[in-house]
Formats: sequence, C-alpha cells, structure tokens
Amino acid sequence: MVNSTARVIRVAQHGDVSALQPTTIPRPTPNPTQVLVKVAYAGVNYIDIYERSGSYPTPAPLIPGREGSGEIVEVGAEVRGFKVGDKVAFLGQNTYSDYVAVDAIHVAKLTDNISLETGAAFVLQGLTAVGLVRKGYAVQKGDWIVVHAAAGGVGLLLTQLGHLLGAHVIGTVSTEEKATLARANGAEHVVLINNGYEALEKKVRELTNGQGVHAVFDSVGQATFESSLNIVRRLGTLVLFGSASGAIPPFDVVRLSGKNVKLTWATLYNFITTREDFEELYEDSVEYLEKGQLKLAIHKVYDVEDVKQAHLDLEGRKTTGKLLLKIQ
Repeated sequence: MVNSTARVIRVAQHGDVSALQPTTIPRPTPNPTQVLVKVAYAGVNYIDIYERSGSYPTPAPLIPGREGSGEIVEVGAEVRGFKVGDKVAFLGQNTYSDYVAVDAIHVAKLTDNISLETGAAFVLQGLTAVGLVRKGYAVQKGDWIVVHAAAGGVGLLLTQLGHLLGAHVIGTVSTEEKATLARANGAEHVVLINNGYEALEKKVRELTNGQGVHAVFDSVGQATFESSLNIVRRLGTLVLFGSASGAIPPFDVVRLSGKNVKLTWATLYNFITTREDFEELYEDSVEYLEKGQLKLAIHKVYDVEDVKQAHLDLEGRKTTGKLLLKIQ
C-alpha cells in the first residue's frame, strides 16, 4: 500500500538539533524520469548538519538527507530498467522521509548479497571514496597519501582503498580508539592531532625524506588546510571534499605555484554526469564489497525518532564509520 502522505523530519528554520522536527506532508509524486521509493534506511552525513545549521546555502524549510535504500513503489513513464518491487539504493534529496522521488540516473538495484542496510550505508560514502582515489587523485602503488579523519565514514574506506592500491597511508585521528581502528583498516602510520598538526608535518617529513606526500584527502577543511598545503610535495595534489571544521579562508592561488600543487574540490556528483557514470562507479564499488576487499563499518542504526541524537553524535565526533536512520 502506498500512502497519500509521507512522514518526514523537517527543518523549518536553520539551527541546532532542535530544528529537526517530525511532521507529515503530501507524498511526493515522481516525474516521468523518476521512481518513487518507500524508504527503509537513510544515511546520516555531515552535509545534513551543514544544511540543518545553515552552513550551506540551502533555503529552509528543508528535509535533510542525501542517500538511502528501500523499495520502488512507482515508476515514471520514461524510466527503463526498474519495476515496482525492486530493492534499491539511491542518491537523492529529502531522504529523511517515508517516500522519496528519485531521478533514475542515481538509482541502483541491490544484489542478493547487499542488504538494504548496507546499500544505504555505502551508496554515498562508498562511491565517494572510490571516485576520490580514481578521479580526485589516481592513487598508485608506492604513493604516500594522507587521509584526514581516517576513522570516519569516508576516511575508513579511503584508508582501505589506499592500502589495497599499494599506497603508504598516513591517517589522522583524534583518539587512540580511532587510531586502532584506522590501523586495522590499512593505515600504515597514524597521527593523533589533539595538539595540532605539527606532529603530522614532522611525521611526513621523516617518512618521505622531506619530499612530502603525493596527495592529501581532506574532509576537515579550515583546521587542516594550512597543514595540508605544507605536507603535499612538489606537483602533489590536495583533494578537498568536505569542511567539517568550517570553510577554508580565502587565499591567494599564487601560493600554489611554489610547489606547483594541484588543488581540487571534489564531490560525488562531479564524478557522475550520466547514468553510465553512476552504474560504473556503483558496480565497481560493490565489487570491492562482495570480494571482501572493502569492509563497511556501520557505527549505529538510529530509529528515525532519534535523529537528533544521531546529529549530536556525528557533530561531537563520537562516531566512527557510518550512521543510519531506520525510516520504516
């Protein structure tokens, strides 16, 4: 049965977690190129916090959420390859909701080996991680790379992928517990950053004979930016893909010329412009999972009623791996 309404978590005005309020709205109607998904699980990501708080220019009212999994209950007239009843993972918007209308370009059928829970946990962060090591900076065997927030959702996957590709992975973390987790996922060296990033810069100089690393994967932003520039080598690459500590300050791009550093801001949607792009990235990512080459760490599955606690835990850096909301 498809309901005429949808239960959602809505942000009427930007603010702290108190802005996350349950309400009921008319169920969305898919356009001809979309499918309607009855959502089982929604991923919780930093972008949800940015949008809730107003750090990103997303107008309120809004429904957070950028990914999820569930069952297709309606198919747009122009959509091919999907049918009612298909179990899928998807990228979209407004996923803190019973029902979501999703562009078919960003929907993938789940294989028998991938559960709804795993699909929701992997689709955004997993595809992001694989895209980063292929298109953000193509990691090669023998490279030295730094992964900031190496025990986070994307960080753990980047660490595993870097190790799998034969790179020397240096991870940064905030606690000994997270350091242990990063090492278990392939970090060759781990640096605690409680007292700043001087220890990281010293470690990089020691390990690379002063040359610096080939690439830095940085989702932290403001707090790490200067150090990331310092540790990247000549002709190296700094890949920014988040700003958990705040946006980087304005700077003169001429500063990059000293070492001819490549600086890029990477998002998953930059890697996906066609249905074929999405399918290729998704299938390659799932292959890593099914072969056991990537291990997915789900920190906790929260009932949708506990969405405020999920945001608090993520903001407070109390989590490792992936956070999910159980919608249905």
